[in-house]
Amino acid sequence: MDVVDIAKQLHGVQENIILVYAFNTTGKTRLSVAYKDLTKQLNDGNHTGVYYNAYSEDLFIWENDEYHDNENICLNIIDSSLSRFHSFLDVKDVEDKLTMYFPKYKFDFNRYDNPEKGITSVTFFIDEQTKKPIKISRGEERIFVWCFFLALFEVDAWSGSQDAHLYIDDPVSSLDEHNIFVTAGTILDLIETHYLKKRIIITTHHIGLFSILFNKLKKGEKSDKYKNLTKPYLLKRDVDKIALVRFEKDVFLFHLHLMQTLDAAIKTELFAYHFVLLRQLLENIASFLGAGRVSFALEQINVEDAERTQETINTLSHKNIYTTEYNKLNEEDENLFKDIFKKIQEKYHFIY
Repeated sequence: MDVVDIAKQLHGVQENIILVYAFNTTGKTRLSVAYKDLTKQLNDGNHTGVYYNAYSEDLFIWENDEYHDNENICLNIIDSSLSRFHSFLDVKDVEDKLTMYFPKYKFDFNRYDNPEKGITSVTFFIDEQTKKPIKISRGEERIFVWCFFLALFEVDAWSGSQDAHLYIDDPVSSLDEHNIFVTAGTILDLIETHYLKKRIIITTHHIGLFSILFNKLKKGEKSDKYKNLTKPYLLKRDVDKIALVRFEKDVFLFHLHLMQTLDAAIKTELFAYHFVLLRQLLENIASFLGAGRVSFALEQINVEDAERTQETINTLSHKNIYTTEYNKLNEEDENLFKDIFKKIQEKYHFIY
């Protein structure tokens, strides 16, 4: 299937809460765009839902004001279909969402003279007296943008026009572990508020976020009202095709998913990007054993010259971790891959 087919498959799901787990580069962002295009086509070219994805983050661009020594540095907001709803947002609305992340800054909205055009930029500052503009970190920026959209999700002005669904794609790409729990909490709050009225689709590459949401919705204290309305999936890639596969198990264990994926690749065809997944598996094993080194995991499975093998894995898996490499492995690298995978299975006897 391609992303258009997957979008149609998602659209046909009856349940209101849809969770999708996928590795990076599988096509999650393109799927969100395909879903948007499909739902617009079915509604005379008009939006029916609201989205948070990489394109949402790209609406926010720094104006560094280099010509004036950063005197008026601010975060510009590019005009979009949601700009007309900015007038319903106040600073406090976003501050309320940010509270759980313990921000170390304050901010002001800079609005157009015409309120219907929305917010032109955001100025951040530490000192409330001088309000000297500052630039926040990339991680802080991601959190701010997420909270901006959380506040925007609560605007009732689009009721009846863009109220059919919320589509959230990877809101945690630059967050630490603590903030992933916080972000999961904000998504669960959204689900609590909207799950009976609209569809909520969450796609993520982050095993922690997927696991928290999956467990809360399917087995948590409030799961009685959610579990029959929740449909979990895995988005899988097979060379140039993707497939949306129903996840039927009670627990999602990342290392077993990796083992299953790599085993299938060995039986069919191995590509350079599979070394990225192999490294993730070794990191997962090393972390479980209390070490942070891939070489430690290699030592435990009796790989000769673990340090050198780690260097080889690093070279093959870090060309660009976010870009899928479709180059076939040469015979030497393929044999190395298969040997490591075999030794992992001989040592730990994973059942997947």
